[in-house]
Amino acid sequence: MTPEQPKTNNNQQPMLRFEYTENLYALGLLPVLLLFFWLAWRARLRAIRRFGDSNLMERLMPEVSPSRHYLKFGLLLLALALLAIGWANPQYGTKLVKYKRKSVDVFIAFDVSQSMMAQDISPSRLGRASRFAQNLVEGLSSERLGLILFAGSAFVQSPITQDFNSIILALRSASPNMIPNQGTAIAEAIGLAEDSFEENNKSHKALIIITDGENHDEDAVSRAREARENGLLIFTVGVGTEAGSFIPAYENGREGYKRDQTGNPVMSRLNEQTLRQVAEAGDGSYFNLSAGSERVLEALKTRINDMEKRELEQRVFSEYNSYFQWFVGLAILALIIEFLISYRRSRRMAGGRFSEF
Repeated sequence: MTPEQPKTNNNQQPMLRFEYTENLYALGLLPVLLLFFWLAWRARLRAIRRFGDSNLMERLMPEVSPSRHYLKFGLLLLALALLAIGWANPQYGTKLVKYKRKSVDVFIAFDVSQSMMAQDISPSRLGRASRFAQNLVEGLSSERLGLILFAGSAFVQSPITQDFNSIILALRSASPNMIPNQGTAIAEAIGLAEDSFEENNKSHKALIIITDGENHDEDAVSRAREARENGLLIFTVGVGTEAGSFIPAYENGREGYKRDQTGNPVMSRLNEQTLRQVAEAGDGSYFNLSAGSERVLEALKTRINDMEKRELEQRVFSEYNSYFQWFVGLAILALIIEFLISYRRSRRMAGGRFSEF
């Protein structure tokens, strides 16, 4: 990725981010400490009541100030919150730079039909395909990617983007429950992908279909040929075996197999013939995932890298200023103030009653 001469956009609002976002989880300790303080204060009051009458104890300890306990603990919580935020290192982006990069737009069409639950490959077709698709997303990090989920119908889970984390999260949670009508609508997935690319992208685009090809519709091959005429290159990745396997299903809370209308278990098999035909019509290649995920991944990366790429302009914040020191300084100030405040009230203040937290 080769940058142009940096240019600052004065109309662009600075962007706030945290360099170490995971450190913000430390803020979750604050409610725990608050609960601990409340329990300790309640226990203290009960102990005082057991020792003697509250009016008598008040006269014996006129300088005790419950409000100062609250104030000191509040300052302690504030200091811890500021330290947690400082630990995450808040940053402001101050310089917007324009980059030019070359890439291909790639949609991944991922099959979430019920037949993908078959276990002819371990741990299941869906599990193996999901891991492969996640590795594929990471392997194509120099491209722009999108995700389509399909079964009996198809929908765009993620449009073309460079936010790969959202695609990986979607793949991890993909399941047949996401689409109620079952089947393997490859033709619809191809049509949806074609419609979802940018209109000005005529030839720098590809579609990778990951499926077992089960219950395919007859229009898939003709739809792939039509899409290729419009500049879309199509690859297919077969998941499963030709020997096949029964499809796991739950009936009345018990694990069994999906059955047909006659009550016999449904056998699902990888339909390699159709997937080869779709890939051939789309001027791409067919790959069998059983041949090895790494081999298939490298072959796909090679084919995508060999495609003609188009130049895109991108604006990103390239310089960030860190402000953790402000939060650490305020935390230290809060701790100093907390240390200087006494638990006792001033002698000039009138006596007060013990109050409950």
